[in-house]
Amino acid sequence: MTQLAGSVVLVTGANGGLGTEFVRQALARDARRVYATARKPRSWDDGRVVPLTLDVTDSASIAETAAAAADTTIVINNAGVPAGRSLLTMPLDEVRAAYESNVFGPIAVAQAFAPILARNGGGALVDIHSALSWLAQPGAYPSTKAALWSVTNSLRLELAGQGTQVVGAHLGYADTPMTAKLDVAKADPRDIVAAIYAGLEAGELEVLADDPSRWVKQQLSQPLTALYPQLAASS
Repeated sequence: MTQLAGSVVLVTGANGGLGTEFVRQALARDARRVYATARKPRSWDDGRVVPLTLDVTDSASIAETAAAAADTTIVINNAGVPAGRSLLTMPLDEVRAAYESNVFGPIAVAQAFAPILARNGGGALVDIHSALSWLAQPGAYPSTKAALWSVTNSLRLELAGQGTQVVGAHLGYADTPMTAKLDVAKADPRDIVAAIYAGLEAGELEVLADDPSRWVKQQLSQPLTALYPQLAASS
């Protein structure tokens, strides 16, 4: 299992609501250094934080970040974009852009950092999924998270031989800027990140960080109408 104390953590999408908490709570758990990456990195008030520019859709940017953060022992694949419009009306370029950020980006980060984690003792890769990995809604976002969930399962098998703990973390809606316009119940990002880090340190391979994610997973063995009652109403 992986411990935060003494670790070197790299967080993608570190400027967002969850990303900021991943940085703060890594420091609170005595991480030795945290690379806070974003397309436009910001300053931090702790000398252990190293801001780095990273665009997960740009291979050159990923390579530069990997070279600058070669002592990383834990990677948090957190960066992502919303894509909530109808698949029937979204321009395909927007659909592709969502997949570039939410699926191909995390794969590219994993490819770049897998040898780094191996050299540094194995470490951990944490992919941030969603309850929507298992629950479809209109738009491209749920299918990108479903794809990332499957990717994480494959990476877990491929990285097991080098001793890398691969954690897939699922959550419902968290109270972040990305969900600010949604009129839904939202979890506190502090609670979500605390649950994910606790699961990481406990050696877990999958973390269901809140009640919505736990409920959705429980329904997967049920008929489709358990998750989509509107299908029963329309039949």
